[in-house]
Amino acid sequence: MRIDLHTHSTVSDGTEPPAEVMRAAARAQLDVVALTDHDAVTGWEEAAAAAADAGLTFVPGIEVSCRHHGVSIHLLGYWPDATSPAFEHMIAETRAARVDRARQMVHRISADYPLTWDEVLTHATASDTVGRPHIADAMVARGHFATRDDAFAEVLGGNSRYYVPHYAPDVLDAIATLRTCGGVPVFAHPGADARGRVVPDAVIVDMADAGLAGLEVDHRDHSPQQRERLAALATQLGLVRTGSSDYHGAGKVNRLGENLTSVEAFAALEAQRG
Repeated sequence: MRIDLHTHSTVSDGTEPPAEVMRAAARAQLDVVALTDHDAVTGWEEAAAAAADAGLTFVPGIEVSCRHHGVSIHLLGYWPDATSPAFEHMIAETRAARVDRARQMVHRISADYPLTWDEVLTHATASDTVGRPHIADAMVARGHFATRDDAFAEVLGGNSRYYVPHYAPDVLDAIATLRTCGGVPVFAHPGADARGRVVPDAVIVDMADAGLAGLEVDHRDHSPQQRERLAALATQLGLVRTGSSDYHGAGKVNRLGENLTSVEAFAALEAQRG
């Protein structure tokens, strides 16, 4: 059984609608797939219907933007009750902050590169969450850069003078909220240090104590050494080891099924559903 628990659609920063992500998953010979858009769940219904048509098991998920002492953390949550008031409040605040941050970044960037907010919105018309990938797409369309990755490297990264931080819930609070609404939280790409600062192992210990269920060990952004270290930490803390593609369609080079979650790990996560 082939299980991929981290994908994105046009509801956040992927390039394919939720239904097409599921059809692409079927073509990649997956059996179980989660849709985990950033701070948004409105793609679930479309994805679930397409997954059923394709004979896939669909897992409703989300990738919540969090922080801990100034370090960005992405938290995957599987099977949360999206109607929970606590969940709705957390996601609404985070999504609004992302949009405000994007507006501020466009304002800064436009001083050096011709770019408007309306241009960015044309690349996010199907999205609940406007973010830096949509700014990147607008800059590529303008001819400022050849690819999204180039735009991130030059102007959109965390070390850029155009960068603007945004509000995000503390990760320990986000774990508690997900658990309260029946969700199963997993730390996404915890060793992806090329993206920016990562938290030390002591923070992962605190996250485990707060209710973290797993670590996404097998991910494109992790070196073999990082995978070995994170796998050992997962074993030490009794956390489930997962693997995923972090698929974004044409938005990233990541391919569906390039990293997978084992049947045993998936069963362990499913056993924790609220």
